[in-house]
Amino acid sequence: MPPPLAHIAKIAIFLIVAGGQGVASSQAAPPGPSLVTVAAGLVNPWAVAFLPGGQFLVTERPGRMRVVSASGDVGPPLAGVPPVAAGGQGGLLDVITDAGFARNRRIYFCYSEPAGAEGSGNSTALARATLAADGRSLQEVRVIFSQRPKVASSLHFGCRIVQAPDGNLFLALGERYHRMNDAQKLDNHHGKVVRISPDGAVPADNPFRDQAGALPEIWSYGHRNPQGATLGPDGQLWMHEHGPQGGDEINRPLPGRNHGWPVVTFGENYGGGKIGEGTAKAGMEPPLHYWVPSIAPSGMAFLTSSRYGTAWQGSLFVGSLKFGTLHRLEVDDSGKVRREEKLLAGSGERLRDVREGPDGLLYVLTDSPQGRLARLQPGR
Repeated sequence: MPPPLAHIAKIAIFLIVAGGQGVASSQAAPPGPSLVTVAAGLVNPWAVAFLPGGQFLVTERPGRMRVVSASGDVGPPLAGVPPVAAGGQGGLLDVITDAGFARNRRIYFCYSEPAGAEGSGNSTALARATLAADGRSLQEVRVIFSQRPKVASSLHFGCRIVQAPDGNLFLALGERYHRMNDAQKLDNHHGKVVRISPDGAVPADNPFRDQAGALPEIWSYGHRNPQGATLGPDGQLWMHEHGPQGGDEINRPLPGRNHGWPVVTFGENYGGGKIGEGTAKAGMEPPLHYWVPSIAPSGMAFLTSSRYGTAWQGSLFVGSLKFGTLHRLEVDDSGKVRREEKLLAGSGERLRDVREGPDGLLYVLTDSPQGRLARLQPGR
């Protein structure tokens, strides 16, 4: 006897549902973005800037600057780089192109500057130069700022440069580690953000320009070791800095503001133990975001393009030296981080710099003796 029609209907429904589930489970999720090598064989690359024609300008921490072609060929070291105090965290560090590079071929770079005839120690210096038309040398090299005082240390140089829409330059400076208390004093450049004009002059509206006992270049203070900086969608400077053991921070330095280090921090001494007075204090700016445990943040960039889809557009990207991850942060208009996503987990590479290229894609540098310049390729 054939089965009842109701039983046949139940079997048919089961097969349809099971078949649907089988199809769904066999479909893999679309691949996410991946790193594609643009150039390899770079020695501890620290920063990348973008040149016309798809070329790149890359610094190597031991003291070399190179042009990388659009096809990934790594050029010879440029002539004209000044002496660099390479060692520890020091060396040839950040580089950017001037907003008018197409017209003037000017670049700015910062590095750990040896004392030379001045005596002993070193400090972070900011220089400007003209990249020769053949891309083989730096010409008209001139130091336009030198951190004071010079001290004997191979740590916490900071050294990120941002050019503001008005053409002035911000330079983020570390507090040189053992001079951390200097970050709260205005008679030195340790643990500060400074602001100067492209020729090294002090802008008339700098907050401490006319204050007795304060260095006029200072824009903000109370910083530890800032190694990432960029312009935000609001046209303001955004920056992050390394905490000690925990307490890496994202800040938006405004003129004359005190960001607290080492009086307030979300971190602690290496090996444990309290630093300062706690995590907050009146008159000291709280961070927009912080990490505990530390991620050891590196470069940072806001993504303005929609090359990865509109969901990522406007996100802030921060690299991690410690975990080799790329952190995507969704930030609201007040600066509050609403969501954080970790990308490139398991890469095993220290991410040193993160920049958005003229093509709207993100580029990173990996920090190792066999470092590479890589592009974050959108997933399909």
